[in-house]
Amino acid sequence: MARTRKTDSQAATSRPASSSAVAPEAQSLDELVSGSSVIVCSGSGGVGKTTTAAVLAMRAAMKGRRAVVVTIDPAKRLADALGLAGLTNEPAMVDGVWSGELWAMMLDTKATFDGLVTRHARTEEQARTILDNGFYQNISSSLSGTQEYMASEKLYELAVESDYDLVVVDTPPTRNALDFLEAPQTLARFLDHRLYRVLVMPTKGIVKAVNLAAQTVMRSMAKVVGAEVIADAMEFFAAFEGMDVGFKERAQHVDALLRRTETAFVLIASPRADTVAEATFFATELHRLDISVRSLIVNRMSPVFDPTGRCEALLADSHLFDESMSGDSDLGHYARCLRESNFAARGEREHLVGIADRVSPAPVIGVPEQSFEVSDIESLTALSGVLFDPESVLRVVSET
Repeated sequence: MARTRKTDSQAATSRPASSSAVAPEAQSLDELVSGSSVIVCSGSGGVGKTTTAAVLAMRAAMKGRRAVVVTIDPAKRLADALGLAGLTNEPAMVDGVWSGELWAMMLDTKATFDGLVTRHARTEEQARTILDNGFYQNISSSLSGTQEYMASEKLYELAVESDYDLVVVDTPPTRNALDFLEAPQTLARFLDHRLYRVLVMPTKGIVKAVNLAAQTVMRSMAKVVGAEVIADAMEFFAAFEGMDVGFKERAQHVDALLRRTETAFVLIASPRADTVAEATFFATELHRLDISVRSLIVNRMSPVFDPTGRCEALLADSHLFDESMSGDSDLGHYARCLRESNFAARGEREHLVGIADRVSPAPVIGVPEQSFEVSDIESLTALSGVLFDPESVLRVVSET
């Protein structure tokens, strides 16, 4: 079952007139899910981005919205958790008890690139020439930066040209996520570059456009990579002539989408010092790009078993304290466990002070380590109850 694609004119009316660099007011995570059109989940690898993205989309479906979650992680965790045999480049509906709709898909870089070529080619013949070209077939799946740009392209397609209320994107780990953000501008700069204009110079062709010295360099390159590769590249750029305007305009629209206020960036981390440092780096880079972090979610936190400190205080004041801490009694085991667990939990919160200040006024949400693996709809629903519990908002800023 496929979603309805908007026409070009409908997409244009949905497109924001301008982006805003003004930081939006602080909102709860529930408000973000209700009011955003795009949520971008970013963070280090292994901190629960994919799972969190699925929970956010599920929450939107529970609130009556049409939501789609997109992952570019080749692992099958999302498909397994949503009960789907496999995810493809086209959204698949997920059945559940929600009043809205939940869809899921996994990015196929080459299929998305193929669709973009088909969209901007002037004729079917031009599209077929490019799609069959060996050079294109190589760069469409393996060229550095291609995956990141195609992820942003797929986001634009779903958010603007389809009828979803919310698109939740599970991005690559932090450093690659920055490539995801900058990919549209990178492409636009390349299409404006003098070298590109030489490569696609109409009628004359690349060989006639370059001087004798350049031809000598190309012959030397051909000896290394093969004459066939050079010929394919020349054919590709010749076939691409005239399509750059459409690609450049599209890249500009994608960039505007990422920067509008209805697009919310949610940062995912764990309480470990290294992942917090990575998250702080990403938040700083977003700030440099005039993009605000709208929420910080910290997964797998150690629970605080004695939030008021009363139990530890009673033990400290008790004449049994020294005996309990040094002996092998049950009370001694419990006392040591309580003290060590709370020490670890408080240490985790200390790690978060700096990044909490960096993303302020965005809420910081702590998700304790759970006793179950997230592997199906039922466990995702259970995790949603924890994530959206108002008590999950950490008091790390006010307490330190």
